[in-house]
Amino acid sequence: MEIFIGLIVGILASMLVLWLFQRRNAKVRVQTQSVILLERIKKVYKFITVEGDFAEIYHYEDAKDRFLNLLSSKKKALVVINAKAQVGYDFSKVQLKANTKLKTIVIQSFPQPEVLGVQTDLNYYDKKDGMFNKFEASDLTGLNKAAKQHILDKIPESGLFQVAQKEAMEAIALIENIVQTIGWKLDYSALEIEENHKPLLP
Repeated sequence: MEIFIGLIVGILASMLVLWLFQRRNAKVRVQTQSVILLERIKKVYKFITVEGDFAEIYHYEDAKDRFLNLLSSKKKALVVINAKAQVGYDFSKVQLKANTKLKTIVIQSFPQPEVLGVQTDLNYYDKKDGMFNKFEASDLTGLNKAAKQHILDKIPESGLFQVAQKEAMEAIALIENIVQTIGWKLDYSALEIEENHKPLLP
């Protein structure tokens, strides 16, 4: 009889140890899944939701005085700027939290749309050197920077941020698809998207 009781106790003890071991492994596996999910979302990094094309005319003029300010030498150019601006979301700024018990990724905060890139193509017209003030390579480099800044200044009034704001759910849907690949859920019920938009370049 004692042997029979001993066998039952041994079996129950073995089952308890096996259950605890499986539960521990399942918890570790779920935690590993959450880390993988968060890293996968971070790797997406930036998501462009809208592009805008710009065509602007930029007037450049630079005057230098020579000979005790008695003589002024002016160089000038008319620059046609064709540019493409990309606006979207930087996923590295998304704040996420993993709920391993519910197998849920919670979006705690979502960034505002921002300028992710600007490509410019410059065409020079009516480019004229001054007698003592000629165009140099550094001037053209400066013109390129000034042209890009000119486009950046135009973006807030272009409506691109408002369009990107409306496409925010497309960005969230991308995160949701990543989360669902391993059977987890995305919770964005507390999501609030900021209304202030600033043109930020990486």
